[in-house]
Amino acid sequence: MSSVPTKRENPMQFDGVMLSPQKEVVRKFYKDMWDHGDIKLVPEIFHDDFTFRGSLGPVLIGHAQFSDYVLWVRNSLENYTSDIISMVEENDQVMGKLHFHGVHRQPLFGCAPTGQDVGWDGVPIFTFDGGKVRDLWVLGDIYGLLSRMQGDLVKRPEFAAK
Repeated sequence: MSSVPTKRENPMQFDGVMLSPQKEVVRKFYKDMWDHGDIKLVPEIFHDDFTFRGSLGPVLIGHAQFSDYVLWVRNSLENYTSDIISMVEENDQVMGKLHFHGVHRQPLFGCAPTGQDVGWDGVPIFTFDGGKVRDLWVLGDIYGLLSRMQGDLVKRPEFAAK
């Protein structure tokens, strides 16, 4: 894959861990909703008119658009999993460090299915209002995902430390 081997960080473990109410919503969002495709949880987590800017690019508003996005991603990537590496809470926001991955089974970003486990790193910022998420903004390493799906086209980066 990459010309520089990367060591994956261990995901957080949640058994026996007490989380703040906001962090618990984030855990539920990734581990219960995304990892299992349980879109019935969307109204429990989000306000009706919440805004979402996803790591794969789309800007969406509301439950229906977001639910369609979840189903599209999970259809494209079999065994889709969100590894929560860390979470930080500040007032009405929770930020995280995640690794998203799954088996590439459907066309994605113009890339034919590879049957390979592909993934990318992402940083979500959840903004809460009254216990539910009002806005979710996720920055994702799409270049890294494309590189994995295309067979690591960039063997040598333009910049390399001496």
